[in-house]
Amino acid sequence: MSVLRKALATLLTILAVVGAVRLVAPATSQDQEPPGVRLQLAFLRERLEGGADSEAQTLFPEGYFFLNALYGLTWVDLGRRGVEPVRAADEAAWALSRMESPAGRAPFDASAIPPYGVFYTGWTNWLRGGLLTLREDAAQRARFDADSQTLAAAFDASPTPFLTAYPGQAWPCDSTVAIASLRLAGTRFAPTVDRWVTRARGLLDPATGLLPHYVDPATGALLDGARGTSQAIIQRFLVDVDPAFARQQYLLFRDRFLDRPLWLGPAIREYPHGVDGEGDVDSGPLIRGVSLSTTVVAIGAAQAQGDRSLAGALANFGEFAGVPVTTWRTKRYAFGLLPIGDAFLAWSKTAVPWTTPAPSAPEAVIGGGWRVPLLLLLLLIGLLPWLRIGSLRDLPAGLLRRVHRER
Repeated sequence: MSVLRKALATLLTILAVVGAVRLVAPATSQDQEPPGVRLQLAFLRERLEGGADSEAQTLFPEGYFFLNALYGLTWVDLGRRGVEPVRAADEAAWALSRMESPAGRAPFDASAIPPYGVFYTGWTNWLRGGLLTLREDAAQRARFDADSQTLAAAFDASPTPFLTAYPGQAWPCDSTVAIASLRLAGTRFAPTVDRWVTRARGLLDPATGLLPHYVDPATGALLDGARGTSQAIIQRFLVDVDPAFARQQYLLFRDRFLDRPLWLGPAIREYPHGVDGEGDVDSGPLIRGVSLSTTVVAIGAAQAQGDRSLAGALANFGEFAGVPVTTWRTKRYAFGLLPIGDAFLAWSKTAVPWTTPAPSAPEAVIGGGWRVPLLLLLLLIGLLPWLRIGSLRDLPAGLLRRVHRER
């Protein structure tokens, strides 16, 4: 066997072993610091300071705002887990200041009700409320109270539970975030929140029983049925709105959207089973109906629902397929080419409910067996170059001893 062939064979074996480790090593945590998240945040902070949020704005309308929001929210989740709470508050406040800058507000309509629309007001109110759970601040408290009152008034006066994010456009997931922020704001807003749940229950997508993706802004009537892109966010926040309703919705979501394309790793469809459709700027390109961005966000939904087995499986598959690159101070996925993807993944891995104790785990729908086909594939990749010469004698000595022991 030539030196070059041995080198290539050794490289393939190392890559196979690394892939196997990524499939089985814990990639999430329900209460401790999830592996690698602070390294991801270090990468994101560097990229934000280098203008990654402005670059994201060229990809979709809320890119600048969303990248900063996810960065700040991930730090709040870490702080609530007891990880550097002082620094977490500082980083969250820094992100919030960027969201409220002229660049952060630029895509939104100041004359909307609430001002700048429910998307902008809901996400900023949620982050501000999260910041206040880490550190009391009189000015931030006053702003949180004022914005919560503005949101509640808008919901109370609206003929539909789904407020507009842009003129003439309403997505229920945006209102879900805003309503969660009102639940976080305290019991004085409970009548508004409870009324919203009752009204939302009456406007479910009849095909799936889930909150719809896009609705008529005047009536709340369905215009586009449930889709994975918005459902993953809805399920992340609904547990902070009404845990009982959230569990019902989550189980339906899991049943309608969880998939295993080609019987490999678990993933989330953009459209429910039996429905085909096109991808868009939010879902990204669809692979056999699966949205990679939706799958990433669904890790957080599973975490928030206490669904450890599914959250862990989705995260492990992400570690395997996401080509993570780790250095001594940063971690990035897909070679760091799309920081918004790193931000969504970090935020998803840290998910914890903010207004209610973590719910009990639902019945598991996936076990460890999903890894077997991939592990077998990796075994073939790792051994085949050595087997082609008819012997394992050239396999690196340490690995050969391990194979012999396991036989």
